[in-house]
Amino acid sequence: MRYELVIFDLDGTLLNTIGDLAEAANHMLRLRNLPEHDYATYCTFVGNGIMRLVERALPEAWRTTEQVAAARADFLAYYIDHIDRYTKPYEGIPTLLATLQAQGVRLAVASNKFQAGTEKLIRGFFPEIHFEEIFGQRPEVPLKPDPAVVEEILAKTAVARERVLYVGDSGVDMLTAHAARVRGVGVSWGFRSREELQAAAADRIIDHAEALLEEWA
Repeated sequence: MRYELVIFDLDGTLLNTIGDLAEAANHMLRLRNLPEHDYATYCTFVGNGIMRLVERALPEAWRTTEQVAAARADFLAYYIDHIDRYTKPYEGIPTLLATLQAQGVRLAVASNKFQAGTEKLIRGFFPEIHFEEIFGQRPEVPLKPDPAVVEEILAKTAVARERVLYVGDSGVDMLTAHAARVRGVGVSWGFRSREELQAAAADRIIDHAEALLEEWA
């Protein structure tokens, strides 16, 4: 088998989460009587963790340490209770995961979403799929594109780098793959553009989920 392990990003790769992220951020803004943003704008805000999402959503004058921390708390309080209202898997993802699992490929998740949210979504949407590790943002681990989370997965699974695929929708994901010295596959259906993936030197870009299976051809 050419690849033994596939590490997936979550938001914009496995799940379309932008609706619930946008609703939670706009809820936080409404509490402060601040202007809201549309879904397209939020696609440019996500990818670097909740703190950066909240910071980007706030007007510049509100981006003090104290105000961002308070806004993040309001965001999380709403989001964790409404995390799967609009969220859904991208077309073909459930079948892809089931196919890889049936073929004996090991699976993992490496996300910049906070840990509790990452686990809740993966367990809720993919209960029949076994993931070796499900890692979100944790206080002691740097966010992607730092490769620490991928390195942790590699250490726990003992899979050689040349037998690992990293799959994500953003330049951050491709930079993470490069930093970890694994093959980076970009997906065009997520929150970021094909141009961003190309600029980040994705090893390959795919346009539909089943195309990932060609990596084993």
